[in-house]
Amino acid sequence: MKFDLHTHHERCGHALGTIRDYIEAGIRHGLTVIGISDHSPYFASDVDREQPGIAMAKSEFSRYVEEVLKLKQEYSGKIDVLLGVESDFFPEHAALYRTMYEQYPFDYIIGSVHLSGGVSIFNKKRWNGLTDKQKIEQKELYYDLIQQSARSGIFQILGHIDAMRGFYPAFADIPTEAVDRTLAIIAEQDIAIEINTSGKTKDCGGWYPHDAVLERAHHFGVRVTFGSDAHKPERVGDDWELVRARLKEIGFKEWVYFKQKERQIVPL
Repeated sequence: MKFDLHTHHERCGHALGTIRDYIEAGIRHGLTVIGISDHSPYFASDVDREQPGIAMAKSEFSRYVEEVLKLKQEYSGKIDVLLGVESDFFPEHAALYRTMYEQYPFDYIIGSVHLSGGVSIFNKKRWNGLTDKQKIEQKELYYDLIQQSARSGIFQILGHIDAMRGFYPAFADIPTEAVDRTLAIIAEQDIAIEINTSGKTKDCGGWYPHDAVLERAHHFGVRVTFGSDAHKPERVGDDWELVRARLKEIGFKEWVYFKQKERQIVPL
């Protein structure tokens, strides 16, 4: 069976198309399961829509859930539509986010770190003028946040765990044991990481995480899932067969998706 758990739509302000467009694309691409997982609002903000080009408004969140649940019913028997969300992780606001999500029947929640040290992980300038030691510190700060997100108990999936290399490919070569420590914690918490194929659209030119991290994930027994991170309908399911083949080469025997927060195991 073929699935894709990471898709967006126009509510977030930087994706194209409606939720229905992504579901129809999933059907065209032969998916059995499609997860809708748009960016969560900034729940701790004093304004309704913080960062309009990044995430949906707080006032849109319940409407988002309602639309996905309605489409889930409409497409029943054609494709299994899952209710997800890609959540930012801010340690200081974790309790608030947990409370918000408990109000809705999510099939899964993806936890993604997009800000580290108060700066976007995709900001190329954050690396300018840093010494080698400072680069290590930045990488370890990022992975500390991912470790905290793994231990938070909020998420079933962690999103794009090396996306900081998206516009700074040299990130992968910064030497630190933080990646192994993080993977060990993720395995201990028994949650999944996604193979996110949107990295191919960035300067790094490959999936998140890259092969070296996937090989270490396999070593630690980390479970894996698939997400295209599609921001336009034509990317739904992008590289699914290639990812499946690569995982088998690395030694994985299965991958997973989540329904009603229960893990569903799919043989590779």
